[in-house]
Amino acid sequence: MNEKTLSKKRKNTPRLPKETRKALVLNKAYEFFSEQGPSAKTRALAEYCGVSQRLLYSLFPNKAALLSAVYESEISGPIKGIWFEQLRDRDVEVEVRLINFYKDYYESILTRKWLRFFLFASLQDISVAPKFISDFVTQLVKTIVEEVAFEKKLKLPINQESFIQELGWVLHGSISHLAIRRQIYKDKRTAQINELIEAQVKMFVRGLPAIFEPKK
Repeated sequence: MNEKTLSKKRKNTPRLPKETRKALVLNKAYEFFSEQGPSAKTRALAEYCGVSQRLLYSLFPNKAALLSAVYESEISGPIKGIWFEQLRDRDVEVEVRLINFYKDYYESILTRKWLRFFLFASLQDISVAPKFISDFVTQLVKTIVEEVAFEKKLKLPINQESFIQELGWVLHGSISHLAIRRQIYKDKRTAQINELIEAQVKMFVRGLPAIFEPKK
């Protein structure tokens, strides 16, 4: 797109309230970074959004602020606060809790755009992945192991929190990698996603008693 065409496009862009414009740019930035990676130039991003760099920087003071806004809106934003409450609801069998959670998590979080942005950010040493893991996944994997251990009456080792978290990652990582193969690698196998999620959860729940001793 040449400068003359871009200038004409900007002139035809209707004036919008700042917050509306900001939300639109944020959504386009998420699309752009998911395809081009977070290291892509802001000049190209502004062109993709149909705005000038000057307008872009009036909405977000710098690229770091824009990436932070994308993280809050699109990476951590879809996380549902009720998930931990449901995972800890011991009136429901733990297998059922985990299956229901991961079906919802797969649909809500592990989309193609989400995964591409997250993987690009990880490869380009942008703090999105460490922050997401620190804010959400660390608590999640620990909760998963604790809830299975409680129901199965297993004794968790004291002062081995990192080991417990790593075991939770066995389940979480397998389902995350399933999404990567389907969404990024375009691996279309005959098995249904929900069937695979159920199978992964059952293997994890029924295998954990082989790791820990029963409570006395």
